[in-house]
Formats: sequence, C-alpha cells, structure tokens
Amino acid sequence: MGGPIAAPDRSQPANLLVRGQDAYLVDCGDGTVERLARTRIRLQQVRAILLSHLHFDHTAGLAGVLGLRSQTNVDDKLTIYGPPGTKQLVSGLLASMRPAVEAGYGLPGAPVANPTDAVEVIELVDGASFKLGDIAVTARQNTHYSFAVGSDADRRFKSLAFRFEAPGRTIAYTGDTGPSPAVEQLAQGADLLVSEMIDVQRTLDNVRRNTPNAAGDALSGIGDHLARHHLTPEQVGQLAAHAGVKSLVVTHLVAPMATAGDQLGYLARIGAAYNGPAVIAQDLDEF
Repeated sequence: MGGPIAAPDRSQPANLLVRGQDAYLVDCGDGTVERLARTRIRLQQVRAILLSHLHFDHTAGLAGVLGLRSQTNVDDKLTIYGPPGTKQLVSGLLASMRPAVEAGYGLPGAPVANPTDAVEVIELVDGASFKLGDIAVTARQNTHYSFAVGSDADRRFKSLAFRFEAPGRTIAYTGDTGPSPAVEQLAQGADLLVSEMIDVQRTLDNVRRNTPNAAGDALSGIGDHLARHHLTPEQVGQLAAHAGVKSLVVTHLVAPMATAGDQLGYLARIGAAYNGPAVIAQDLDEF
C-alpha cells in the first residue's frame, strides 16, 4: 500500500484482518472497496473498521464502504472505531448519503432505510481495549502528532497504534507514527509487526516537483513533519529489533516512484538493526 499520493500500483492504506468468517478493516484509504472486491472476503463479512487517525489517506475509502453497504442493503451492524473526531467524520459521510438514499431505486412510495441504523461509532483514547470476537485489541497513542500533552489540540486529535491478540497469533500495527516508546511497548513480542515507512528525501523531492512555487517555510514544515512523524527504514528496523517481533511487514510505504531496487535498499537499511524476516508488501499480499 502507498499513499497519500495516488499511485498506479498501490492503493491508500487499508489492511484486512480475517478471523474465521469475520473480517475487520484496519484503516480505510481510497481504493478499499476496489481492493476488497479482489479478495475472497465479501463486504457483508466486514464487521468493524478501525481507523488509526483521520488523515484523508486513511479514511477516503470510508464513503465507498458505507455507500455500498447502503446500496446493497447490508443491514448487519458495522462498528467503526477511531480516535476523537470519528463520530463527526462518520456523521458527515452519512449525511452526504441522504440524497442517494432518499432517491432509492426511483420507485414512488418505496421504503427508505436510514443508513445510520446500521452503523455504530466508538471513539478511542490512549490505552483503550476492546474485543473483536475472540481478538483482544489494545490502542495506544503514537507520535504522528506532536501537540503539547494536555493541550486542547492533544485532546481533540489523536493518532493510534493497535495490538491484536488472538489465540495463536499476535499482530501489532503502527499506524502512522514517528519513533514512539508506546508503540515499541505495544509491539513487544508480536508474531507480526505491520509498519509504515517513509523515504523522506524522495518524498520531499516529489513535493518540490509537484509544487515548484511552494514557499520555503511551507516546504520546511512539510520536511519537519515527514522527519518527525514517520519512520525511516532504519527506524523501522530499530522498532522491530527493540520490540523483539518475530517478523516484519511494511505496508504504508511513502516513497514516490521507488523502484524494486530502491525497495531492496530499504530492506537492507532495515536489516542493519533487525535480523528477522522482513518484506515490503504489495497490494493484496497475505501474511
């Protein structure tokens, strides 16, 4: 998976956690419905969606999921978990569906279903825990944002990492984050670490190509965000090593136009700190 910039071979972040006949989406970027259609999992099997944070590349596919559920009359309850602001986001998306829902199939007098009846939203804070069937989930605040602790912005905007513990397997998911002791603790001993990763210089070069007239202070701010709020290959390797995970998968790769050779280089940089199995995933890979 790629993002946030559109790529021909990578959709935005969306991970499918499958347990028996039930499935759970972890983030829901643009392209989620299209990619889901290429799997063996039907939309009706998706019981919950977990949003790590509310940046567009992690939420842009949510409208497609909600709209398709409504249009195909999926009435099983969908639970959406996410940080503060998730209720506002989902409420707005459901409101935007009203014209299509009320028009229905264009038949006079046909009943109109209320899409809000089939959706429940639960907002999460640091340390929250809950169950998805027999999967125990823990959420921890990571360092994708650096608002002052206790500030109004810190209360309003959270970015989360998740740990999934099922009988026989544990998976840790970084979400978008910079180096974070909380994420390292969350991932301790996991069978699989699913991590984001960025090539800061390649991403900045791409920004300069696309916006050659961008002000210097704007570029400086973008550079600061990329360097502080994401993980380089070296930092991914250090996280995996310090957490003692058994295997590592990089999914949310922010490295515009990176070649297969570039990706081998990233794996080598990860391997400087982590000697376990590591791969950079392609869309629809399974682990």
